[in-house]
Amino acid sequence: MAEPKKVPVAILGATGTVGQRFITLLANHPNFVIAALGASARSSGKTYVEATKWKQTQPIPDSVLAMIVHPCEPEHFSHCRVIFSGLDSDVAGDIEAAFLKADFAGIFSNAKNYRMHDDVPLVVPVVNPDHLDVIPAQRKRRGISRGFLVTNANCSTTGLVVPLKALQDKFGHLSKVFVVTLQAISGAGYPGVPSLDIFDNVVPYISGEEEKMEIEASKILGTINSNAFADANTSFFVDAPEMKVSAQCNRVAVLDGHTECVSLEFARRPAPSLEQIREALSEFSTVSQKLACYSAPPQAIIVRNEADRPQPRLDREAGKGQSVTVGRIRDCSLLDVKFVLLSHNTVLGAAGSSVLNAEIALAKGYIPN
Repeated sequence: MAEPKKVPVAILGATGTVGQRFITLLANHPNFVIAALGASARSSGKTYVEATKWKQTQPIPDSVLAMIVHPCEPEHFSHCRVIFSGLDSDVAGDIEAAFLKADFAGIFSNAKNYRMHDDVPLVVPVVNPDHLDVIPAQRKRRGISRGFLVTNANCSTTGLVVPLKALQDKFGHLSKVFVVTLQAISGAGYPGVPSLDIFDNVVPYISGEEEKMEIEASKILGTINSNAFADANTSFFVDAPEMKVSAQCNRVAVLDGHTECVSLEFARRPAPSLEQIREALSEFSTVSQKLACYSAPPQAIIVRNEADRPQPRLDREAGKGQSVTVGRIRDCSLLDVKFVLLSHNTVLGAAGSSVLNAEIALAKGYIPN
């Protein structure tokens, strides 16, 4: 029996750090093949090796070295069925809208522009892949036949909601979440944070980051409002009830891997024990595992018992960057429990989420053959 043909995909923003991560994740993918690359006007017309300042640890894959970079206009990508967007939010809005209007089979975006739109799924693949099920309703509302738009979350939100989802599923709604982040410099892109700002320093401000964490988590941990499918003015999503999130975000001198110190309170009384919490985190499983998706981590949450874990250098590659590592689980004197988590901000927190979202959408039949 012949193997099924791979789905041809394009990467927009291919020369940036997220675009480069897309290339490393898709170069030898069993379901997708890179068929086109898009970037800004200054890169257009060049070969990829000429256009990019490669910053990944592995070499540029041979399959894209001589590929010509195109401007991010739909007419250059008509042979592609899926679009992965690593575009900066400054330009992503209009470009992604043009590709959606052109009715490509699927657009998977890292940008913030459409995350909070009423008909756009905001999906962390190991948390709420069920939100992909609004795709038929999105098509109907927007008057398109086969295309759709899916966004993934902000990198720091992504790491946070994975353990929150495990605890919400097991113990019911969360009422309060307080999080302090220590975020890697790769999250700022290239060239990123100036060396004189980050060496020997912590920068206690990342523009827009705290606001994104505080609103995105509620949408991701919420539910589908199926009653809204027939109403053009109603959101397809219902936010998680009762939950309030307070975030403080900091940039630190780490290359990859966001560390987050979390305290939370459960709505239920009495709160679960520490042992019950550890068990719920360790046992958490995901739809992507059940569907045997290529990029799905063997274990979505890895619980460490050492007093000094997780650490970025030791734990960011867990599950090939798709797992969240949780440690230092202990009682909180203000809320119910506190812990530390670590996630890979450019894999699960960016390109890896888009790729795994696409794998799930393909398995669910939303990307037509």
